[in-house]
Amino acid sequence: MLREAMYYEADPPKIRCVLCPWHCHIPEGKVGICRVRMNEQGSLYSLNYGKVTGISLDPIEKKPLRCFHPGSMILSLGTLGCNFDCGFCQNYHIAQRDADSREISPDEAVALAEETKAYGNIGIAYTYSEPSVWFEYIYDTAPKVRAAGLKNVLVTNGYIEEAPLKALLPYIDAVNLDIKGFREDYYACVCKGRLEPVLRSARLYKAACHLEITTLVVPGQNDSDEELTSLFDWVADELGRDTPLHLSRYYPMYRFTERPTPRDTLERAAELARRRLHRVFLGNI
Repeated sequence: MLREAMYYEADPPKIRCVLCPWHCHIPEGKVGICRVRMNEQGSLYSLNYGKVTGISLDPIEKKPLRCFHPGSMILSLGTLGCNFDCGFCQNYHIAQRDADSREISPDEAVALAEETKAYGNIGIAYTYSEPSVWFEYIYDTAPKVRAAGLKNVLVTNGYIEEAPLKALLPYIDAVNLDIKGFREDYYACVCKGRLEPVLRSARLYKAACHLEITTLVVPGQNDSDEELTSLFDWVADELGRDTPLHLSRYYPMYRFTERPTPRDTLERAAELARRRLHRVFLGNI
């Protein structure tokens, strides 16, 4: 399925994509950092529109969302591409590689969601890889999901510009947002991104829908008491003490070979978090 991309500007002889904070300058025949937005004869096209690399009916708690329709199921869809390149990526085979996919149109996705209502499904979660680089597909699909009386959920890194985010928000019911650490140098070196745009997205999500935060605790990288406390203070002050926080255990994957996060590290982090936040959960343990 070929779909012209949204949020780009002509900048001859290149195109400037303004979907996310990278603002990639894309030459003819090339793609941006996300690998799925291509300049073709002066127009930008979405290469992953309708391409689904993973589909599963999951418990809502796996997203993870612990305080949004607990006990329900959700149809999870994933695609290709990501605008980060995290060294520990758990889904690098679809985020950073050209994995096999099948085409599912927006109408077909909604039909699948409706068919699985009998199994407790409440909607569609856009997950596995980064949903913001699947923007056009979600923009076309989410209103149809809402019209069918179902929910839309994003599991995202939050690296998206304000205008496209605001265009999508009216159709989004819940978000799990990764705040991967609380230092700009961590984002730059480990995730190949920036922290500040993620924090801006967090505020916008919080104002518009149900929001839960996830932080993957990586040994020796983002697990100091000082950094964790700064993160927990920010969430409490900016998003509210009732904002659910998930502290997730790291396992070696992609370019990272460090041993898994010790359980006592997670328990120490949870103790620190509970001094400021009311709903703290441990994941991947």
